[in-house]
Amino acid sequence: MFYLRIMINSILLIMVLAGCAQSPESCPPQLFADLSGVDSLAGNDQLPFRFPLDNVSCDTSPSFTEFCSRSSGTVSKHKYHAAEDFLRPAGTPVYAMADGSISFSGPMGGYGWLIIIDHPQANLYSLYGHLSPSRWRKKPGLVKKGELIAYLGDSHENGGSAENPLVTHLHLGVRAGQRADYSSMGEWRWQAGWIKYCPPDLGWLKPSAIITSQAIPAGGFPDPAAGFLEMWWNELAAAGILIWGGVFMLVFAIKKDKNFLLVIFGGILFAAGVLFATRQRVVVSYTVFAMAVLFSAVGIYKVIRRFTKTQSKQS
Repeated sequence: MFYLRIMINSILLIMVLAGCAQSPESCPPQLFADLSGVDSLAGNDQLPFRFPLDNVSCDTSPSFTEFCSRSSGTVSKHKYHAAEDFLRPAGTPVYAMADGSISFSGPMGGYGWLIIIDHPQANLYSLYGHLSPSRWRKKPGLVKKGELIAYLGDSHENGGSAENPLVTHLHLGVRAGQRADYSSMGEWRWQAGWIKYCPPDLGWLKPSAIITSQAIPAGGFPDPAAGFLEMWWNELAAAGILIWGGVFMLVFAIKKDKNFLLVIFGGILFAAGVLFATRQRVVVSYTVFAMAVLFSAVGIYKVIRRFTKTQSKQS
């Protein structure tokens, strides 16, 4: 009971210190920037950005969902779109919008295949969702502006399914900072598509405006005004729960002299750490791995010590 009280108080303290980002009174949709001449930008190597799709100027209806649009009945209500969607058929090539480094390329629930590119020269990262997991896609590593990174996915594999197909489109997000600057949980998560707060307040920028303006502020795009705890409290709270739960299990196993139980717990925690790592839960995965090492080390030490004592008594 004592440990439970400490755990609850610790979580509440983290939440109070972190605070909550306040949604503004209004967050109107921001219409797509004029894309009529965007195709001509693609071949100019002197410009920092290009549009990640071809033949944009020729398409009379490129849009699907605008930046900061309010969610409809198909998505949780009272949320805002932190990206721009562009309708295209499955198999459409998708290109890197600027030089950078692919920091994530993998499956992501609701996105099909997801690719994120860090652009440190502009202090931005770009996010490309609803890509095809069955077609070729580029792995993490350096990438040049205009380089092919993937193809759009079919309606059953791009975040949809055979029972609930998803209209094929590119989900394009752009955000100030780098992917690693943000948590993998909560409203500040780096892979967000729909969020409760106005996207610009959390660093999300309108992709079409960034690309058409071709302007990078001195020192890059400024990071959103937020503290570390505000952005990371979800992961810190989850790590706190795991730590206090681990302390409780460790004390219980030692008091009850359940040495093999410690080793088993260590193995389970290691497997959980691998799972969290694949889902990019950085803080949580490191916490679980540390606990796995601690449990296994204590368990093995206790087993060896007990075996040594038994051998000494027998001799």
